[in-house]
Amino acid sequence: MPDPGASAMILLIFLMSAVTYLPRVLPVLLLSRRRLPETVERWLSYVPVSVLAALLAPTLFAPEGTLDFAVITNPAFWVSIPVFVIAILTRNLFATVLFGMFMIALFRFFLP
Repeated sequence: MPDPGASAMILLIFLMSAVTYLPRVLPVLLLSRRRLPETVERWLSYVPVSVLAALLAPTLFAPEGTLDFAVITNPAFWVSIPVFVIAILTRNLFATVLFGMFMIALFRFFLP
């Protein structure tokens, strides 16, 4: 495969930067002075929770690619239950993360 050269690499880096940066900045520039309808704002408020759920679900329910609810092979699932309760009760990110770290450390200490 031939070497693309330094100028082609610089152009490639610039274009990749633009493709990454533009989708982030364009909505801010276009919508910063506008008020979105309440239904759109309500719908957008669910996006972070949905993304987090989509990222966490495969790790919690199927860490090896198949459903696994065994305590020994999937402690993250069992730790997530009390951590979820703490998150709801305290609504404090720091307390939730700290409790989750403590619980996973306990699981790893007591389980082989």
